[in-house]
Amino acid sequence: MGRKGIVVGGGASGMAAAIMAARQGAEVVILEHMDRIGKKLLATGNGKCNLTNLSIRNDCYHCSYPEFPMKVLAHFPVQDTLHFFEELGLMTKNKNGYIYPNSEQATAVLDLLRLELNRRKVEVVLNCKIHQIEQTAKKIFQIRTNQGDFSSDFLILATGSKAAPVTGSDGTGYLLAKRFGHRIIPPLPALVQLRCDGKYFKQLAGVRCGAKIMLYSCGEFLAEDTGELQLTDYGISGIPTFQISHFAAKQLALQKDVRAVLDFMPEKSKKDMHRFLIQRAKKLPDIKCQDFLTGVLHKKLAAVLFKLADIPLGLLAKDVQDNSWRRLTRQIKSLEAVVTATNSYEQAQVCCGGVDTHELMPETLESRLVSGLYLVGELLDVDGICGGYNLQWAWSTGCLAGIDAGSKCL
Repeated sequence: MGRKGIVVGGGASGMAAAIMAARQGAEVVILEHMDRIGKKLLATGNGKCNLTNLSIRNDCYHCSYPEFPMKVLAHFPVQDTLHFFEELGLMTKNKNGYIYPNSEQATAVLDLLRLELNRRKVEVVLNCKIHQIEQTAKKIFQIRTNQGDFSSDFLILATGSKAAPVTGSDGTGYLLAKRFGHRIIPPLPALVQLRCDGKYFKQLAGVRCGAKIMLYSCGEFLAEDTGELQLTDYGISGIPTFQISHFAAKQLALQKDVRAVLDFMPEKSKKDMHRFLIQRAKKLPDIKCQDFLTGVLHKKLAAVLFKLADIPLGLLAKDVQDNSWRRLTRQIKSLEAVVTATNSYEQAQVCCGGVDTHELMPETLESRLVSGLYLVGELLDVDGICGGYNLQWAWSTGCLAGIDAGSKCL
């Protein structure tokens, strides 16, 4: 007779865990507190579902125990993920290392996962709220819910973090993990927008532009990224912002000063930028400053940069002094903004922080504290950068836990 298992949470890692445990012959039930499973998966990759990435490096993940993510991924790497989905019937496409379903539809991924759950006779209990959970002296897990009582030989917590609570990640998994004695590193929003001081941001709302963003705290360099920046009425957004938001959130939680330095012409050095402005002024001596950077930078951005450089927009280019061009160069190459906060969990894609990974076995994701208990996915103190890394984490942790939990002898 196969083992009985409960998976709490029907997201990416929970579905993967349930499928793998059922493939080992276990009788598996998913307890999901939303009205359907896989809701967050549908929003990934802007609805296209960036499944994974062929370039997996240590610096793609953040963790208080830096070696832990790669130890896990070594036991269930990207090729195993691709094979897993190939077995489900999914055709994938490679976009410069970013792996998507060939249809570019997240719904296709979810449909195939649900079909496999049905094929493996995994029971899914929706709208399920857990009231009590414990392990008996005989190592049996007892779970009391609003949908009835359940018992199991193993328990996999795949509840997600606190990010994007509308999709079901409300942080209850941290409470469940704590009940079993696990330490929780305080979760913070990550892959999220940054709120900044500066009245000029209202004038820049809606501007999208290529830029480099560099993050500093108390004068110390933290991180940088380059790509399409989105300027909002409250601060900065876009993938480069998301990529470094982990570091901002950590420092802000410590009440440290955080500053973002924006370079709107990262392909040019400051010297080259200054020379470019001087040469352009010689070519266009009678153009007003309000039009001087048309075709170079977004017009709303150019107007703000001239204002910050204290150069009147009505002034002709030929009348601008060299020290003014130098001030404009500084604004273009190093506009500084004080970061006051991240946006909330509602806007965050993932969280940094979570269950302390020191307390888990990286080969299986089984708890070192409680036999038969597994913790996977975003619940852990691991967060990846944009590009399929967080979903790869979900597949790897879920599959490893499911394989181990489902195959152990009674």
